[in-house]
Amino acid sequence: MPIASPLVASAPTRIDLAGGTIDIWPLYLFHDGASTLNAAISLRAHVRIEPRTDGAIELSSIDTNRRSTAARWSDLADSDGLSLLALLARHYQLENATLITRGESPAGAGIAGSSALTIAACGALAQWTGAPRDAEQLLRVAMNVECQTIRVPTGVQDYRPALYGGIAAVELGVGGIGRVALDVDPHELERRIVLAYTGAPRNSGANNWEIVKRHLDGDRHVFDCFERIRDTAAAMRASLQRADWDGVGRQIAEEWENRKHLAPGVTTPLVEDLIARARAAGATGAKVCGAGGGGCLFCYGPPEAREAIAGALAEGGARILDYRIELEGLRVG
Repeated sequence: MPIASPLVASAPTRIDLAGGTIDIWPLYLFHDGASTLNAAISLRAHVRIEPRTDGAIELSSIDTNRRSTAARWSDLADSDGLSLLALLARHYQLENATLITRGESPAGAGIAGSSALTIAACGALAQWTGAPRDAEQLLRVAMNVECQTIRVPTGVQDYRPALYGGIAAVELGVGGIGRVALDVDPHELERRIVLAYTGAPRNSGANNWEIVKRHLDGDRHVFDCFERIRDTAAAMRASLQRADWDGVGRQIAEEWENRKHLAPGVTTPLVEDLIARARAAGATGAKVCGAGGGGCLFCYGPPEAREAIAGALAEGGARILDYRIELEGLRVG
């Protein structure tokens, strides 16, 4: 039975350290040993469900200032700017309730805000309606509904930091997908990473789908880039696990060199200018979060250079985001 009092849920976003895009099915099937590395961060997506007395359903996004109402879940439209929420409400057959969402990350930031929101909404709706709440079910529904929303394949890595939190590797292969928590000191990693928003949102679906199509069409350049991205992720995992912080910086720089050659638009003049400024201030590695083309970037360097790196990025017009590495994933209560 539906719950009679409000229910809240939240899930963290993430910084993708290495191996992104290769997590889109079926790309990882062509690269043995493929994996991604990510760290959940404290910029969370929030969901609130409130009971109603009129039998209707209302969807509300605080971030976009959009609202939608319907008499029943089957009447919800999925073309009014709230497609994701409408599809989720229809899947869980939400009744007699208001679903409200907000995010702490900027729009189009590339730190998996939509995936975090989807996981938070799935967790809340499953508890509200009494649907199955095991991890695999939540992951499956979240990935499939987000794919329905953006109408191109989605990667698999972003839902896992939202669900579990922490620093982890997501191993990808024929036998399935596995998350492996990494024994890394979160404070030491935080001390070396500055996260900044460029002010230019990006469309990850478009960038990623172009790359997927080129790979499946047999583009050897793209294939070779992914081979190097896979190898860089493995090397970075080894560096993280032995606390070789200089090695991590080198691998971040290598990851970005390979990633920005995947397709036009992954990098931009603004991104390159900001990275150059950060390097001049002491950064040893930097990369755009997510698919690229804008959104957030993170710069990595020795702790003593962190303040100077942040200042250089701010002088270049970026907004420095305050965050911490988040060890807790989905919260529902």
